[in-house]
Amino acid sequence: MTERESMQYDVVIVGAGPAGLAAAIRLKQLAAERNHEIGVCVIEKGSEVGAHILSGAVMDPRALAELFPDWQALNAPLNAPVSEDRFLFLTEKFSFKVPAFLLPQCFQNHGNYVISLGTLCRWLGTQAEGLGVEIFPGFAAAEVLYNDAGGVTGVATGDMGVDKGGQPTAAFQRGMELHAKYTFFAEGCRGHLGKQLQARFHLREGVDPQVYGIGLKELWEIKPALHQSGLVVHTAGWPLDTGTYGGSFLYHMENNLVAVGYVVGLGYSNPYLNPYEEFQRYKTHPSIRVFFEGGKRIAYGARALTAGGLQALPKLVFPGGCLIGDDAGFLNASRIKGSHCAIKSGMLAAESAFDAVTAGRAADELAAYPESFRQSWLYDELHRARNFKPWMSKGLYTGTLMVGVDQVVFGGRAPWTLHHQHADNETLVKKTAASPIAYAKPDGVLTFDRLSSVFISNTNHSEDQPCHLTLKDPSVPVSVNLALYDAPEQRYCPAGVYEIVRNDDGSQARLQINAQNCVHCKTCDIKDPTQNIEWVTPEGGGGPNYPNM
Repeated sequence: MTERESMQYDVVIVGAGPAGLAAAIRLKQLAAERNHEIGVCVIEKGSEVGAHILSGAVMDPRALAELFPDWQALNAPLNAPVSEDRFLFLTEKFSFKVPAFLLPQCFQNHGNYVISLGTLCRWLGTQAEGLGVEIFPGFAAAEVLYNDAGGVTGVATGDMGVDKGGQPTAAFQRGMELHAKYTFFAEGCRGHLGKQLQARFHLREGVDPQVYGIGLKELWEIKPALHQSGLVVHTAGWPLDTGTYGGSFLYHMENNLVAVGYVVGLGYSNPYLNPYEEFQRYKTHPSIRVFFEGGKRIAYGARALTAGGLQALPKLVFPGGCLIGDDAGFLNASRIKGSHCAIKSGMLAAESAFDAVTAGRAADELAAYPESFRQSWLYDELHRARNFKPWMSKGLYTGTLMVGVDQVVFGGRAPWTLHHQHADNETLVKKTAASPIAYAKPDGVLTFDRLSSVFISNTNHSEDQPCHLTLKDPSVPVSVNLALYDAPEQRYCPAGVYEIVRNDDGSQARLQINAQNCVHCKTCDIKDPTQNIEWVTPEGGGGPNYPNM
């Protein structure tokens, strides 16, 4: 096979999300301020910047204002300031609104904005290119490159035009090597390369296991009479049982658009729970369905998110590179916000790398990055939020009470830190100890099936390519997952990727993987009980193509 061509940069950034783009922008800003050239490249596996970006999202503009003090004059797409906060506890038929004076500060959004994070990333991409950043969408980073000393020296993009059997086709195109003095990994939650780096450099030693949620989201256009720009509604309770962590968001954007979604903590125990169906069921609640009468669903997507907080953050640096954004786990679960954390982490890493490059260094550890994080408002914010997820994992009622004590009484500065005891793949009970959950059939008006939802996510992969959802042991899905847990991958996947199929006489079961449907949420990589499923990068440009999620 031909050798890969290579390109050299000072800094290569993997992922054009808010963290990666903020890092690239900050590097170029510093170069202009100090009259020092620096070569910066961003590669993005989505077909365009923003194609794979999905978030609620209510945004705290604090970090954006540090990156661009004149963001309003630059027409950053923050157009719907929060006008009202509502927090509801739901039972099956009723809802109870929490009085505003009882809402912890983490649920108060005055001064924040309802946004499309995908649209913001497209704007950030334009700003980055205007500063001289080279951005290459449609190229997936498939391999980390190392020097003889074991330090990271860049990444290689995946080969294009390879068939299912791994053989080159007529459209074959060899991947490219991108060499750098420092490489930033900003792949988002459960990054494929980030996971490898955490294992290789033992970055998780001495920290809690990371815990996750799956966020499912739809974008609706609703009747003008039902729309209130800037309205933010969160709920807890039904349809989940009181022992399962989760809740909803319903955000009124501009132009009669509403973002509605549901987050389910992936530490749930019942193998019959289906996060997608819980989301559909939530929309039927009398206090929620009223918003959608006469409306039209126009987009759907799903993405895992990190929720472990400060005590689950890995070591951020290793020789030749660092983790930023949700690749590290910079999300404030108590505020249901991560974009401002991602931007700030990217800026801190960029400042450290710029100083290193201008000092003539390369491929060492950027020790200044974690040190500056420890001195930043981001650390203080995550420290105040550190007990939220551990408390809420103890159940709705106990969790709500103790979060109130932690956040209202102690202001997030309680003299204790709770810890996560288990990884999410360890928490399922056997099917014999669980009760199946009956979900109603979709009506096609308010509730929908998974395949019609995947269709409006604009998901597409070349069918003649190696499957990017790999099995370490092909026998495990039947011998373990089906036998012990009734194949939970059929239910936790929000895109209908995994199916147990049988012979006509029902005698032989096997797992069928419909990789074409994959929306790159990473839930299977996280929740599979034996960690037998491993998500690897498909051909660049594949996956969802979210317009404004």
